[in-house]
Amino acid sequence: MKLSLVLIVYRSDSSIALEASKFCEEVLKIKNIKSIRIESNFHKDQIKKYLCNSEFQPNIGIVIGGDGTFLKCANALTGYDIPLLSINIGGNLGFLTQEKDFLFDKSFIEIIENEEYTIEFRNRLNCNVCINEINSEKKIIKSYDALNDFYFKSVEEDISPTNQIQIEIDNEKVNEYKGDGLIISTSTGSTAYSMAAGGPIVHPSIDAMIINPICPMSLASRPIVIPNTSKVIIKAVKKNKGEIKLWRDGSKCMTIKEAYYCEIKKGQFPCKIIKFKKSTSYYNTLIKKLDWKGDLSQKHSKN
Repeated sequence: MKLSLVLIVYRSDSSIALEASKFCEEVLKIKNIKSIRIESNFHKDQIKKYLCNSEFQPNIGIVIGGDGTFLKCANALTGYDIPLLSINIGGNLGFLTQEKDFLFDKSFIEIIENEEYTIEFRNRLNCNVCINEINSEKKIIKSYDALNDFYFKSVEEDISPTNQIQIEIDNEKVNEYKGDGLIISTSTGSTAYSMAAGGPIVHPSIDAMIINPICPMSLASRPIVIPNTSKVIIKAVKKNKGEIKLWRDGSKCMTIKEAYYCEIKKGQFPCKIIKFKKSTSYYNTLIKKLDWKGDLSQKHSKN
C-alpha cells in the first residue's frame, strides 16, 4: 500500500501516547508522507471537520493507545472506509492492538508498503433506539454503532440494583432476564465485558452475536450464541420501573424509557483492522492474557 496521508489518533490523557504520536509523525514526515494528528477525545463532528478539510481521505488511521482508545476511534470513524492500525502504548497486550516495537523500530512503514499484513473485517453492531408512534409506525430516536458490545444496566446508582429485561429474537419472544443487566456482544467483543461476565470466547472471524446476562438471578439464564443476521429487540419490563441505561463499548449512551425499545442487528459498516503478519497471533494473545499453558515443550526447552 502506498501511503500519501495518514490519520494519527493518540490517547488524549496519556503523555506517553502524545510523545509516541509525535514520533510517528516525524517518521512519516521523513518518508514524505503527510499526516493529520489528533487526540482521541473527539466526537464525530470533529472528525468530519478534519477529514473534510483534507484534500484526500487518509489511506490508513494509526491509533496510539490501548483497546479502549481504539474502540473510541473505530466508533467515531463508522462509515469511513479507513483501515485502522492500532499500536499499544503504555499498557498490556491488547486484543485489538499491535506491539509498540513496530512503531519505535520504524518497521511499520515498510510492513505496510510491502503489504506484509492482512486486513480483518470485524463486524459491528447497530442499535436503533425506537418508539412506537400512534399509527404503530416505529420512530428511530437515536442510532449507535459498537465494535465490541451494547449492554443494559439499571439507571439507579444503588448498591445492588437489579432490572428485568425482555428479549425478542427475530420477532419471537425468547426470555426475560432478571439480574444486573444484559450484554449483546460481537465475536470481537466476546473477549471484553462478555468474557468477564462468564460468556464464551468466540473467534472474531465467526459471524455471531453473543447474548449474555450479567449476574442473572436464575440459573436458567445462560449465555447464547446466535447468527449475526438476527434481529434482537430489547425492552425494559414495566414492573421494573420501566427504565434501563444503554451503554456501548464502555461508554454511556442514554436512558431507555418505558415507551422505548432497542433494535439491535449487524452493523452496515465493518471495521477494517490492519494485522501485521509478524505480530502476535490471536491464540498467543489468549495464552498471554489468560495465562494459558501454550506449548509446554517450548517452555521446557527454555529452562
